This record gives sequence, structure tokens and C-alpha cells, in this order.
Amino acid sequence: MKKVIVILVLLCFGNSLYAQDSTKLNKPRLYTALGIQATVLFGGMAWLNYVWYDGREKLGFHFYTTDAKGYLQIDKLGHGFGAYQESLIAYQSLRWAGVSKKTALLIGAPMGLILQTPIEVFDAMYDGYGFSTNDMIANFSGSALFTVQEIFWNEQIIKPKFSFSPSPYRKFHPGKLGETPAQSFFLDYNAHTYWLSFPAQKVLFTQKVPKWLNFAVGYSANGMIGEFENATTYNGNPIPEFERYRQFLFSVDVDLTKIKSRYSSVRTLLDALNRIKIPAPTLEINRVDGLKLHGLYF
Repeated sequence: MKKVIVILVLLCFGNSLYAQDSTKLNKPRLYTALGIQATVLFGGMAWLNYVWYDGREKLGFHFYTTDAKGYLQIDKLGHGFGAYQESLIAYQSLRWAGVSKKTALLIGAPMGLILQTPIEVFDAMYDGYGFSTNDMIANFSGSALFTVQEIFWNEQIIKPKFSFSPSPYRKFHPGKLGETPAQSFFLDYNAHTYWLSFPAQKVLFTQKVPKWLNFAVGYSANGMIGEFENATTYNGNPIPEFERYRQFLFSVDVDLTKIKSRYSSVRTLLDALNRIKIPAPTLEINRVDGLKLHGLYF
């Protein structure tokens, strides 16, 4: 998932200029869009090859098949989220360049899967990793979620979102969960929450609520100091015993793309921020605490 986030951040940064569709093919824009896609793809692969895997022993192609239960599936949701966003951004960039909807879907929709497949191939060649069919299923699902909605509804009604809140577990094992706050963003899966955000108007079958109001269902997990089981010591110091458990969340959200502005820069910013779930009152259900109400859940 750490590698997926890096690729996604690069793609989001490169495509931050895509604010709205164009109805006429604009070749300079098209070359810009394709150039950014190619730069992210080959630049990301070069980064993986020369930085991420630096110092690791290179092996023959091998599989990693036991990862389905790792981190209580948070990692798999991260793969799906990344693939969805990559497909969405690729499609938006082509539409911004004036490419027809059909062609933009053919090229852009599978981009999430295309960008993430080389990651799995690289993983398959190095010690400590392996080709994960479970990751590939998650990658495919993310791109498929975008594609199916665009084909059948001509819009993205169900929008995956992400939120991050530093967890209390990092201090017990910085080696696994990050020695710095920046590292913990990538390494501490306890701090990740993934959401599906739905328009309230469609859920309630009424036009009397604001277009920007959404409902969201989320999934997170807690108590994880290790992929499958928790570490018991760190640098010789004992780690308290934490119970690993899933969290199911229900909240309200805002679709920032429904907020009107005459400034393209503002619309672009709102579109970029719309990938993040806003903090809001949230109902949590988990098997340890039962029902919990959060005044604000980050």
C-alpha cells in the first residue's frame, strides 16, 4: 500500500489542473495529459526499482498468497482506493483534453490496474515481497467501481474517500508503525479509514436536502502491531497486549464538487480535496466497545 500511495500522490499532483471537461479535442492538453501519465508510470517504476527495492535480494518470480487476512484487510482497501482514484484521474485528464467519453473510458478506466500491476510484478522478483493475486483483485475492483458507475450512471455516485488520524500504537513499535509522523502515514494502518460516500438526495429519495450533503459508510481497524499478529517486544521492551478488531462507521459527509464557484482554481482545489472524508459526527460499531458515538471522527 505504501507504494500505491506514492504513485497516487504523484498522479494527483500531476493532474491537479484538470477542472472540467472540454468538448473539443485540444492537442496540447492531450499531449500534456498523456505525458503526465507516462511520466508517472515510468517514473514510478524507476523509483521502485532504484529506491524502494534497493538493498533487497533479487529472486525468481514468486507469489505471496497468504496476505488476504493481513492488517484486517486495510491494505486491500488501500489498493482498491488507489486504483479507483488513478482511473478517475486518468479519465478526467483525457476528458479535459477533449477526448470523447468512449475513448477516455477505454484508455483511462483501466489505468488504475495498469499503474499498479507493475508494482506486483516488481514485488514478485524481490525477497520479502511477492506477486499478490489478492492485491490484483483489489486493484481490479477499484478500477471497476469507477468504470461501472461511469458506464451505467454517467457520473460517480459512490465516491471512495480516505481519512487519517494518528493512532496511539506507533509509540510501542516505531520500527513497524513509523519512527516519524510522516512515516506513520504510510506504515500505521491503524490510522487509515476508507469510506464510501453517497448523495443524501439519492439515499433519501428527496430533493429537499442540499446537493452537497452525503452519507458515508467507513471501515477501519485497531490494535494492529504487525501484519498478521502483534509483536510482543520492541528493542527488548515488552509491548502491551492489544486486541485486533475491525471498526464499522456511519457518518455524514460533504461532496465538495457540488459546491459552486466561478473560479476554476477553486473548483480544481475542491475536486482534489474531495478524495478526503471531512471530519464529522460518526457512529462506530465494533465488537470490543459495541456502539460508540464520536463528536468528530477524523
